Amino acid sequence: MIAEDGFSMSGLLALLDDVAALAKLAASQVDDIAAHTAKAGSKAAGVVIDDAAVTPKYVHGLPAARELPIVWKIARASFFNKLVILLPVALLLSVFAPWLITPLLMLGGAYLSFEGAEKVWHLMHGHDQAAKKPETLDAAHLERERVAGAIKTDFILSAEIMTIALASIDAPDLWTRGAVLAVVAVAITALVYGTVALLVKADDIGLRLSQSGRLSATRALGQMMVKGMPTVLGIISTIGTAAMLWVGGSIIVHGLKDLGFPSIYTVIHDLAVSLSGGGGFGEWLVTATLDGILGLVVGLALMPVVKHLIVPVSAVFSSPKRRDTKA
Repeated sequence: MIAEDGFSMSGLLALLDDVAALAKLAASQVDDIAAHTAKAGSKAAGVVIDDAAVTPKYVHGLPAARELPIVWKIARASFFNKLVILLPVALLLSVFAPWLITPLLMLGGAYLSFEGAEKVWHLMHGHDQAAKKPETLDAAHLERERVAGAIKTDFILSAEIMTIALASIDAPDLWTRGAVLAVVAVAITALVYGTVALLVKADDIGLRLSQSGRLSATRALGQMMVKGMPTVLGIISTIGTAAMLWVGGSIIVHGLKDLGFPSIYTVIHDLAVSLSGGGGFGEWLVTATLDGILGLVVGLALMPVVKHLIVPVSAVFSSPKRRDTKA
């Protein structure tokens, strides 16, 4: 009996030891996931800012009651794109074709540089692409068109976010990479579209405060919110454009370095060190500025290629006649 009790006690202690070891392992993995998530999220910060800056324009001119439902439609599609489509593709790439990650990153960097340069070009020439095309559709058709355009843009930005996150994860096992990508996808999407929802409704909140606020200070705050939102959205758009050029240029520079062409990276690094005195925020600021200038140059160079080659070719493949012929 004593022997049996001793055996049971030793078995229980062994079990508790195993549980403790598993708990330590789980805690270690959670810490790893948290650390990798923070690193991956910070690397994708520029694209996140751009995503938040771009989205509010898709609800402009639509009924106020439809603003939040439209944001939710886009957010729901963004969750689906990241978690159901892009996450499995990213994991497959990391296992079977890791050499493709850098070229895909550079392709995304070129796209971001083009988008940023196009915005700068239109700003310098005093016209807006949206102004060229008057909205003649009814509200329902306009909403469907806007949502479809927003989802397409979000898919491209989401692919860039997931690729940047994947490239910054140095975890050896597939499960940790998958967990980090999933957390990044959910956190960034919630952050972006939560911010967008606040931005698009801020003027409505301000209007209500200005009209029904009990205190004069509350009404003054509401009026300030209504008057200030166009300026705030303009600042966010400018920051988004700068972030596009910075991130796009940085991705291209680091991609060239990883592919065995480190000259541009070395020049930018040496200039940043010499101009800033070495290290700290100054070096980062100079590096980001030079990366942004490079992104602008690349984007401007791509504009005629997109206009005269990519757009006509894509128009041929998406023309109604071609679809009718196939049908």
